[in-house]
Amino acid sequence: MTARARRRHFLFLWAWPIVLGVLTATGLVAALFSEDGWGDVLAGICLAIPTATGLWFGALRRPAPPRD
Repeated sequence: MTARARRRHFLFLWAWPIVLGVLTATGLVAALFSEDGWGDVLAGICLAIPTATGLWFGALRRPAPPRD
């Protein structure tokens, strides 16, 4: 496997989990340090996206039809 293929494989595998982790961390820090206003809105949005993603892929997504 070439270096370029390894890097592409790494990004393909870990890009979305890293994005969701950064969103979660940002939302938690914003919720911790904000008093009112835009910090609470930012925290809500940043924490809602990973929650909605987890619900979609964990509970709401229908299984794929069986292949013949």
